[in-house]
Amino acid sequence: MTYILSDVHGEYELFCELMEKIGFSDGDILISCGDMIEKGRHSVRLLKLLFSMKNAVLLAGNHEYDFLKYYWGLMRDARDYELVLQKLKAYFPDDGELLDWETVDRMESLPYYYETEDFLCVHAGAPLDREGHILPLENATPEQLVYDRTFKEPNILPKEGKCVFFGHTPTINLGFEPKIKCYLREGARGDCVSDYYKIHLDTGTWMSGVLGCFRVEDCRTFHVFRE
Repeated sequence: MTYILSDVHGEYELFCELMEKIGFSDGDILISCGDMIEKGRHSVRLLKLLFSMKNAVLLAGNHEYDFLKYYWGLMRDARDYELVLQKLKAYFPDDGELLDWETVDRMESLPYYYETEDFLCVHAGAPLDREGHILPLENATPEQLVYDRTFKEPNILPKEGKCVFFGHTPTINLGFEPKIKCYLREGARGDCVSDYYKIHLDTGTWMSGVLGCFRVEDCRTFHVFRE
């Protein structure tokens, strides 16, 4: 089975609870649409767990991109790499002591989108032309893919394209429940992923205490709740 989520934001315990709820196993695939770090208390711990999962596809969000910009800035005039690592550890006040160069290197290699025949995954949304068709993601800049908030609007619906999974803006900021929001195509039944225009994954986990994921094969959503 293929499960897709976004914006876990260092909520390590909730993530583990969600994986237990869905019975995630080595035969499954997990896709994270970015913003794995910050806001929650266990950013590095969560990163290390995700990087250890051989069946996980991890994308960069704006928080990973901001960290990398900070890192690249430090490296421009770096003479003491150990000092650079200490500054990077301080970026994560709660569990930064767990950060190592391997984790930094893995973050730097994160892609900005993932695409299959039926759907595509990105952090903030897919760029569209004036008619609403999805533009080739390979031509988009990282800034477009991790920062642009246009795609969150309910009236922005890609035409004749694949289903787009995205996060970046909590659904509660748009007046919805803190749950995954699915946009069904007109006349579609919702039995397969291509029946949807887009799937908004960001449940505002760090403030709502709700984390969810979408299962591609049967279009089911799953949520766990912080006590």
